Amino acid sequence: MDYKDTLLMPKTEFPMRGNLPNKEPQRQKQWEEERIYEKVQERTKGRPLFILHDGPPYANGDLHIGHALNKVLKDFIVRYKSMTGYHAPYIPGWDTHGLPIETALTKKKKINRKEIPIPEFRKMCEEYALEQIDNQRTQFKALGVRGDWDNPYITLTKEFEAAQIKVFGEMAKKGYIYKGLKPVNWSPSSESALAEAEIEYYDKRSPSIYVSFEVTDGKGVLETGEKIVIWTTTPWTIPANLAITVHPDLEYVVVKVKEEKYVIAESLLETVSEELEWENPEVVKQVKGQDLERVVTKHPFYDRDSLVILGEHVTTDAGTGCVHTAPGHGEDDFYVAQRYGLEALSPIDDKGVFTDEAPGFEGMFYDKANKAITEKLEEVGALLKLDFITHSYPHDWRTKKPTIFRATPQWFASIKDFRQDILNEIKNVDWYPNWGETRLYNMVRDREDWVISRQRTWGVPIPVFYGEDGTPIITEETINHVSELFREYGSNVWFEREAEDLLPEGFTSEHSPNGKFTKETDIMDVWFDSGSTHEGVLMNREDHRRPADIYLEGSDQYRGWFNSSISTAVAVTGKAPYKGVISHGFVLDGEGRKMSKSIGNVIVPSKVQKQLGSDILRLWVASVDYQADVRISDDILKQTSEAYRKIRNTFRFILGNLADFDPVKDKVAESDMEEVDLFMLNRLQELLRNSRNHYEVYEYSPIFHDIHNFCSVDLSAFYLDFAKDILYIENPNHKRRRSIQTAYYEILTTLVKLLTPIIPHTTEEVWEYIPGVEESSVQLTDIPEPREINGFDKEKWNHFMQVRDDVLKALEEARNEKLIGKPLEAKVTLVPRDEETKKVLHDMEYLHQFLIVSEAVVKDEEPEAKEYRYVNVLVEVHPGEKCERCWVSSETVGEDNDHPTLCTRCASVVKEHYQA
Repeated sequence: MDYKDTLLMPKTEFPMRGNLPNKEPQRQKQWEEERIYEKVQERTKGRPLFILHDGPPYANGDLHIGHALNKVLKDFIVRYKSMTGYHAPYIPGWDTHGLPIETALTKKKKINRKEIPIPEFRKMCEEYALEQIDNQRTQFKALGVRGDWDNPYITLTKEFEAAQIKVFGEMAKKGYIYKGLKPVNWSPSSESALAEAEIEYYDKRSPSIYVSFEVTDGKGVLETGEKIVIWTTTPWTIPANLAITVHPDLEYVVVKVKEEKYVIAESLLETVSEELEWENPEVVKQVKGQDLERVVTKHPFYDRDSLVILGEHVTTDAGTGCVHTAPGHGEDDFYVAQRYGLEALSPIDDKGVFTDEAPGFEGMFYDKANKAITEKLEEVGALLKLDFITHSYPHDWRTKKPTIFRATPQWFASIKDFRQDILNEIKNVDWYPNWGETRLYNMVRDREDWVISRQRTWGVPIPVFYGEDGTPIITEETINHVSELFREYGSNVWFEREAEDLLPEGFTSEHSPNGKFTKETDIMDVWFDSGSTHEGVLMNREDHRRPADIYLEGSDQYRGWFNSSISTAVAVTGKAPYKGVISHGFVLDGEGRKMSKSIGNVIVPSKVQKQLGSDILRLWVASVDYQADVRISDDILKQTSEAYRKIRNTFRFILGNLADFDPVKDKVAESDMEEVDLFMLNRLQELLRNSRNHYEVYEYSPIFHDIHNFCSVDLSAFYLDFAKDILYIENPNHKRRRSIQTAYYEILTTLVKLLTPIIPHTTEEVWEYIPGVEESSVQLTDIPEPREINGFDKEKWNHFMQVRDDVLKALEEARNEKLIGKPLEAKVTLVPRDEETKKVLHDMEYLHQFLIVSEAVVKDEEPEAKEYRYVNVLVEVHPGEKCERCWVSSETVGEDNDHPTLCTRCASVVKEHYQA
């Protein structure tokens, strides 16, 4: 007789293979058609609000792996919150202004922006930005990121620009906005000023020169003809030199070398002598820095003075202790020169080319002029040494080309005026990781002014008018009027109309007696755009509020969005715009290298999606410690796929064994369940409790590892394995079988809900196969709260699992020695080594099933047993015959005459089956 039809083998309708690349787009289409985002919002309406405010990615180009890491992490948070008692709307956003879009039009579409009217060029920029948004939106949705994709916030919209103008106006009203001339980071490649946040540092090879300045008036301290020595790595700034700065408290010496006398800091004499190859320099005089004040030297090749001045910023870390000072090209230089009434000479134009204020070098690009200036210094006998060094140098983070310090008139936000308020607010924010607080605190602590003007076209105009006498006009009336114009027409109206047509009707000013006005042509720094989202989005969107609960971005945003957002928010409201800030690291390749097309190590999200699926990418995000730099490679993704397969197969096995389970009819009351099932439900509650705790503090790697471990160890290696002997063998309604199914059902629904924030495509697929669920989507459910499981002895079962480890080791050794093949061929004799183990084993019903052997005997002694930690174990081949149905070796096989190939247990089940 064939007994296969009496085995309750699992039904396997749920597919083994995920086939994610093909299934996920269909699933996403279904979600869109069913408007799952709206359904989730409707379900959670009225709950406490949780706002994760999206930091806007820049609308240009395809997504890279860093985008995927960022958006998927945000999706974890929003999905989890919506399943744990919160109303968590998610409004994605885009940053759309700035140089990259201008550059893209210039390069890709061959447009000469200087030949096109500004309003027309700006319209082209807008169209290009919206195209890029559509492209990126499609790619974000393909990652399974759930949000209000039909209604994102975009920084070029009229409403947003109007709100941004109000932020600017509020800051101006409080006196935080001013125009001034001072050196700023200037990018010749972008032809614009840059903020600190837009600077990156790369190595650059620069000339290193020592130059002498001849004293013409020593003020009774130095003699005419003596020479002060400076050191610089920017020869191109020598034409702008107006002074030499010394520290008032340093000791300086006049040293005689051959026929010349030189002045340097005493503590640097040895170093400089070595550099300049001075043999036996003779110190002829010692003088305090403060006594050198107002000594006059001659510029090396121009007919003008270079004044000796005092400055606390001078150090003896390098150089000569005498600092070449060009007030138009250095921040320290500028401030120290101001005290002496020296102008901020900057003979360089917007493109980094010398003007006629630098005779002899007109028309030269500043960097190329280094050679000509050095040659000129040598020609006049002022060059003491030329060398080259490689050092860290500021670069434009967009163009990757070097920047310079250049004094130009710019608009500034005076951070120092409300800096302490920002610092106080930083302390009230929750930081993940906690070092983020120190990082931002230190950045703000050292910040003076934020240059907010840019000499570009594509951006939000600075809403300032000028009177006939050149006075800037910013009033509440003009700001409100411009804001409303932008709300109605968009910011292009600024470039389409004359100043008089942008002012309120009948506007007059004492600065324009003839009623003539002009308007500012600079635009705002794009960080001011994105830094205003707390006003433009949090305060202007239904279901949003300020402060947001969380801002989450890459660690580079401490100098960017985190910084500009808290600066503008504190300026306007006195409060931080966020309650918590999370930062993530950068994505590196498998060897820890930065991704680069030239190296060929770039991992593209869309490629991973097409090859493996978005849920694999999402599971990778959950598996890494994202708060540090993370690694990704084909091998790492392969490991992630293996982990996914284990989880999926666990779902598949459980689903197969629930095919005949109706949770309404067949569920066993907890008080009637078997101890082992209660033990596993308790393990599930521990997993649930730990996972929810980790979700609450935005830690996903422990959740991934705990769930994977639960599936691999607790379930596959124990619970699912031994339970086959009950699920397949016993009659459908057997109490032990229904008890296991009851536990399976809770384990499955809990795991599916717990993993929905991480792998939603897969859990949605599983949900469709779970019997008896009422909700149409797992996304419309809540993750359960952990509960107490009673009715079993936890300590007993935990101890048994340790004893079981001993037995598994013994069985494995027996297999390696070819004593047995499969564990079911074995009989094991166990000798407890302590009283606790003895009690546990004697209390353990169905011991052989839990150990997956054919027989387990507990004795007080067995001389041949091998010692292990808790038990001594003897493994033998079971003397009985193998049952044809359950595969357990038993001495009862053949006792039933009707079923001579079955053990008595299976024979009785089969008889009951056929009678039924």
